[in-house]
Amino acid sequence: MSRKLIIDGSAVYEVDEDCMLKRRRTEDEKEIQERNIYMDEYKKAMRRTE
Repeated sequence: MSRKLIIDGSAVYEVDEDCMLKRRRTEDEKEIQERNIYMDEYKKAMRRTE
């Protein structure tokens, strides 16, 4: 596990980089899934107008 310490004045934060990477990937996958749902709805609407 890679960790990073961030010192901000008198506050110290420990960041787990593996966890942050996993979270970012999960958010990216959700965004892609939302775009796919939007495109599916758009395609259905276009079929109705043809």
